[in-house]
Amino acid sequence: MDHSLRISLLGELTVTRNGAPVALPASRKARAVLGYLAATARPVRRERLCELFWELPDDPRSALRWALSKLRPAVDSEDSPHIVADRERVAFSGAMEEVDLLAIRARLLDEPPFLPPAELRQMAAELEHPLLDGLAQAGGEYFQLWLAAEREDVLLLRRNVLRRLALHPEIGRPEAVKWARRWKEQTPLEEDAARSLVHALARTGREDEARQHEADFFAAAKAAGLEVSGPLMPETPAPAEPATDQSRPDETLHRRMLRKQQIGFCRSSDGVRIAHASIGDGPPLVKAANWLNHLELDCNSPIWGPTFDAWAADRRFIRYDERGNGLSDWDVKQIGFDAFVRDLETVVDALGLDRFPLLGISQGCAVSIAYAARHPERVSGLILIGGYATGWRIGASAEEQARREAVLTLTRHGWGTSNPAYRHIFSQTFMPDAKPDDLAWFDEFQRRTVSPENAVRFQEAFGTIDVRDDLAKVQVPTIVFHARDDERISLDQGRALAAGIPGADFVELDSKNHILLGHEPAWHTWMTAAKAFLAQHGI
Repeated sequence: MDHSLRISLLGELTVTRNGAPVALPASRKARAVLGYLAATARPVRRERLCELFWELPDDPRSALRWALSKLRPAVDSEDSPHIVADRERVAFSGAMEEVDLLAIRARLLDEPPFLPPAELRQMAAELEHPLLDGLAQAGGEYFQLWLAAEREDVLLLRRNVLRRLALHPEIGRPEAVKWARRWKEQTPLEEDAARSLVHALARTGREDEARQHEADFFAAAKAAGLEVSGPLMPETPAPAEPATDQSRPDETLHRRMLRKQQIGFCRSSDGVRIAHASIGDGPPLVKAANWLNHLELDCNSPIWGPTFDAWAADRRFIRYDERGNGLSDWDVKQIGFDAFVRDLETVVDALGLDRFPLLGISQGCAVSIAYAARHPERVSGLILIGGYATGWRIGASAEEQARREAVLTLTRHGWGTSNPAYRHIFSQTFMPDAKPDDLAWFDEFQRRTVSPENAVRFQEAFGTIDVRDDLAKVQVPTIVFHARDDERISLDQGRALAAGIPGADFVELDSKNHILLGHEPAWHTWMTAAKAFLAQHGI
């Protein structure tokens, strides 16, 4: 491992060895190829690189070979070759700490509850710079779309760092105002950011300014149709303190920071890297993957955050990104139902779980059922919501199949574009009663979670799911939930799922949403009944 090599992706692409700058090829395409390989940190098919950076009638393969020949002298050493290529794939083989963006991301995932303020300040400064600055036009449309999505991810990382600085217990009150203000500027409609700024101002004795910010936020939230949980001002504002004060900020603002998820990686039997995460303490509950997942983006999201928090309150809540999306490998040969089950098997084996309940949502229900049928000794219970036994190519009407085929066509052509309309088809049917901001978040989440190619492959795989023969093999306590007016999966499909599992309970929920949202009554009904089910069976 060549720790003397450092690659900076934030700002202009630079490479240093032992602190000295390394000359890079003059070709912007070659530099962009290096930046892409270093940022993705996984093997990439040669065809994919050619598609990203070269257009016909050029000779893309020859151009790629030329670019790699120019890059090797810059990053390879005799003992540590970093550009690794075979006939099919190319990769940058290096450690995370050798690439600035990857090092920051890893540190934010694996740190103790509070990183040192100096380290966070340095991260905030580095994350101000655009990713691969000056190289946006070095590739074609697909590269530009990838880079735009990655730059959005850098913005999320920066917001994460600003939040940590604003709430850090070792940062004095005047400096906390500075970071809280920058956090709020990045997310003007986020309640936690607004509350942080109001609290920081109040703690420094600037109550009038704090109240003005509170009033401005309430006005903006009302105009956007957002609900605010309560007043932002602390009940008893503290008097102004000297700059050396190191008082701990309001504990309520730290609740999610302290409940930190632990992210790890494992490899399936066919060599695919699968990302998994654990959060909370207590007996395990494993959530099977569903459409779509991203361990970094969904944890504190308006869609999934309330559900994850509720389960992590008294359990070790475990979830993962199945192959093809999120933090798991995207460039994979197999995306299909057997592979989905294998990913679940890989995660629970890697974590050494002996016996555990499974939570299945949407197609995750079928994965959970298949796993329980194949490994009855490992599963203690099933909680299934919004599920089905047969995919749309099998159980749907001719009209529904035609509609799904049309959606596949739209996905192929529009998924990766900046126009959210292509992804809004899914958002609107998943959550017809969601708030506009929640739908907009989910539109963007889907784009950043999966490639256009894999979005199509997932939909095709879901269409051929068939676990009807597995239903009778389930030997554990099972409870099935389904929204009465689910626009994605019909209530009849949920009932059929429950009817096929021996002794399964069925609970009908008063909702239109395929994904239940934390603010709706049906979500509370589901969560209360699911936890009571686990308690009843001693799971």
